Amino acid sequence: MPLSTLLKALPPIPSHPAPCWEQLRRAPIEDNGERLVPMSLAPAPVSVFPAYARLGIPGAVSECFVREGVYRALLAAARSLPEGIGLIVLDGWRPWRVQQYLFDTLHEAIHHHHPDLSEAELLERTREFVSVPSRDPLAPSPHLTGGAVDVTLCDADGLPLDMGTLFDEALPASHSDYFEKLEMLTTQQHKARDNRRLLYHTLQQQGFTNLPSEWWHFDYGDQLWAYYGPHDHAQYGPAELDTIESRWRRQLG
Repeated sequence: MPLSTLLKALPPIPSHPAPCWEQLRRAPIEDNGERLVPMSLAPAPVSVFPAYARLGIPGAVSECFVREGVYRALLAAARSLPEGIGLIVLDGWRPWRVQQYLFDTLHEAIHHHHPDLSEAELLERTREFVSVPSRDPLAPSPHLTGGAVDVTLCDADGLPLDMGTLFDEALPASHSDYFEKLEMLTTQQHKARDNRRLLYHTLQQQGFTNLPSEWWHFDYGDQLWAYYGPHDHAQYGPAELDTIESRWRRQLG
């Protein structure tokens, strides 16, 4: 099917309310024990660009790690894309230090531009784009589980497609359904809307859920996935990279 025909056939991205974090964090976690694997192992049409490491974020790793189930689902999604379209993985598992840095940085930026916001309002605005850092085994931050992933689409040359905003732009226009709500779209906005639809529905067909405030953020197996699925439990709790030290401790313990 030609790409233009496929895009015309895609339905709008549905509107979903922001998550109730207190409710979703009550979803039980039954970790299936899957390991973290590097997305750089994946063949084309998957490419990896570890955005936070390239931006020099303290503690960011120069690889995009995800749980094995996420790896396979992303690869299946990429292989289902139209010819000439690829998937770029921008971020997956994060160390807690990176989550804390992102939260603090956005919190401070919002406070600087909106000094009159109450602390509750400031927290709500920050959590729209960065979840509260948590290593709680019963309520971990999504990216600490290896089940949350940030992705975008690219053309045959590997260049990112226009999605209407850049990755991690903390703007209303970054909401997944933003262009669905506009009555009149420019030609450029129409292209961005169609690209978002393609990304959304491609990943949804492989079992991913989307965070409504971020067109790039998808979940598989974590508590956000359980919340929006809906599923009765999450499959992934907090995860850590397998290091030589941790291997020796298991072997000699």
